[in-house]
Amino acid sequence: MIKGILIVNNYGKPRLVKFYQDVANEDEQQNVIRKVFQQVAQRPDSFCNYLEGSIPEWGEKTKIIYRHYATLYFIFAVDQQESDLGILDLIQVFVEALDKCFENVCELDLIFHSDRVNYILDEIVMAGMVLETNINHILQAVNEQAKMHTTSIETLRAPTSAQVSSAASQATDIGGKFLASLTNNKY
Repeated sequence: MIKGILIVNNYGKPRLVKFYQDVANEDEQQNVIRKVFQQVAQRPDSFCNYLEGSIPEWGEKTKIIYRHYATLYFIFAVDQQESDLGILDLIQVFVEALDKCFENVCELDLIFHSDRVNYILDEIVMAGMVLETNINHILQAVNEQAKMHTTSIETLRAPTSAQVSSAASQATDIGGKFLASLTNNKY
């Protein structure tokens, strides 16, 4: 089971945090993020992307599997039952999905479009369990959600026929009063 997913920049600033195994309060969550980042950041890129260690909030034998892309660390904390290579592949699928949705994803995309990033992640992982690994299915679901979002915005912006007829009658009333006032005034 996946215990948590973190995306952290090179300075330890979290850009996405999802805890699937309960961490009691915000201070403990910050502590987990700090500990995981310290363990990952001190390793050279030439080392393997697996760590086994102890995160007290998640218990003994927690595996940390991560990938470092440019300025971001994509970190998955998992239990012993998860396959290391499977999680590395899952990270790759997640990054590819982000890359296709944002056309060359960067840290700013994660900041300014956090809702879309969370939606993409929710298509892949839910409640600590992997739902989907097929990039085409993930992108199809993301595109369908984007279409629904666009449709709902257009529906909210488009005036109803009652609003149009009400506005037209108000304009006629105002226009009629204006014309009447012009004919009554002598210049």
